[in-house]
Amino acid sequence: MTKALLVEDDPKLSRLIAQFLERHGFNVAQAYRGDHAVEAFRRHDPAITILDLMLPGRDGLQVCRDLRAFSSAPILMLTAREDDLDQILGLESGADDYVIKPVEPRVLLARIRALLRRHSQLDEPPERLEFGPLVIDRRTRAVVHAGAEVDLTTMEFEMLWALASQAGQVLTRDDLLNAVRGIEFNGLDRSVDVCVSKLRRKLDDDPRDPARIKTVWGKGYLFSPKAHEGEDA
Repeated sequence: MTKALLVEDDPKLSRLIAQFLERHGFNVAQAYRGDHAVEAFRRHDPAITILDLMLPGRDGLQVCRDLRAFSSAPILMLTAREDDLDQILGLESGADDYVIKPVEPRVLLARIRALLRRHSQLDEPPERLEFGPLVIDRRTRAVVHAGAEVDLTTMEFEMLWALASQAGQVLTRDDLLNAVRGIEFNGLDRSVDVCVSKLRRKLDDDPRDPARIKTVWGKGYLFSPKAHEGEDA
């Protein structure tokens, strides 16, 4: 059976959708709060997430960003709001499709199946990233820089992979903590900053003027692929 995660705060509607999908070959896990969604995703490991926009605890847009920090599995956003801006924000947050409630169950099923078909046709996510002399191999968990292997802790490797796999994009501390440890940033945890500082040192990135892992003040961190251009491998 295909695993699906349904994040919907209306228990009755959630139950009806889940029952319909289960009759059509899905194994559906349900979450009713946005701040429970990431944990439910990690526990269930769904092939697709059906995500309501308006959720208690954490809104659907932020949940979508949280999931996108570590997963490429398709996300279908489900909402009663018809505002074009909401649809744009949903898609820009990482959603693959957007359905307005109420939706006929068979239409919803067709959209879900279409997303799964489209996703199955995509290439598997890379297990190896190369930026000039920097090579990151997820299968062997090895990092080589300028021909020398870099010794990283598990958290340092996961942090580097999260940043490098989304090179050129700003990741917040919340994004990074979710990707590395599956928890949310509480405003006080400095583990992300400490980890980035160690990565910079191990990758010969000037801490006073970092070029490889840049600080975007007030937002987070960005891995710059251009910082490695022109370097000798």
